[in-house]
Amino acid sequence: MHHIISIKELETEEINALLNKAEKISKEGFVRRTLEDKLVALLFFEPSTRTRMSFSAALSRLGGDVITVDSVEGSSISKGETLADTIRVVSSYVDAIVLRHPKEGAARLASNFSTVPVINAGDGAGQHPSQTLLDLYTIRENMPLDNIDVGLLGDLRYGRTSHSLSYALSNYNVRIHTIAPKGLEMPAALNEELIERGIELVHHDNLQDVINELDVLYVTRIQRERFPDSASYARVAYSYRITPEILNNVRENLILMHPLPRAGEIDPAVDSLPYAKYFRQAENGVPVRMAMLEEVIL
Repeated sequence: MHHIISIKELETEEINALLNKAEKISKEGFVRRTLEDKLVALLFFEPSTRTRMSFSAALSRLGGDVITVDSVEGSSISKGETLADTIRVVSSYVDAIVLRHPKEGAARLASNFSTVPVINAGDGAGQHPSQTLLDLYTIRENMPLDNIDVGLLGDLRYGRTSHSLSYALSNYNVRIHTIAPKGLEMPAALNEELIERGIELVHHDNLQDVINELDVLYVTRIQRERFPDSASYARVAYSYRITPEILNNVRENLILMHPLPRAGEIDPAVDSLPYAKYFRQAENGVPVRMAMLEEVIL
């Protein structure tokens, strides 16, 4: 049994193998029947559109079926059942579990009680390995994962996508530039871990100071749901916005990424520019998650 809980638990060779498998799936066509007669539970106790639907689409493309829970209210957790008991029961029905949960560490706990593989589809401000793999895949579609400058802009304190991606990039020869509103900087412990792993990490107060040096700009929204109160959120909401004017004089090969949904931080006028790759990024979720499902089930 092989869980995928954190990107930290995947060696560089394992990451590359998953990316290569996703590339092969994409090139050969998405209809594969490798998981016929397999059943996967999608347990989503937090709102999701792209992650939930792309996992469902991925399994359908592989010939399998899904059963779903789309909210706490729609499950026995609303009656007081523990997550551990839910996982014990559901794992007896299926061949794998894909779990999204608002509490950090929930996927790790689930893996301790499940009798089938668990894929972490996001746990609070913790990890989001499937998003990270499709992010790496999207970068690799456009340039080698070597000797590039990657900018992380937005909520770097609570943003699990930025946490997972920055750690994954430490497997490669990459310089990371962070740009965050005051109070939403990258956690100090993660900064130290990245530096220990040999990452050149540079912090900036202003996007304009670094944007012309970047090959990748990874934008994230300010996540209202992660803040302890509305006043804290209001202090930093709408503190940055990517517009066509900001992208004047950037590197020709720059790609602009976003895990979506966006909430005003990227002007829709940017969508038609060649730099915009966030919709392609979302599309890449299907082959990457197909590769992940095959990896844990077969």
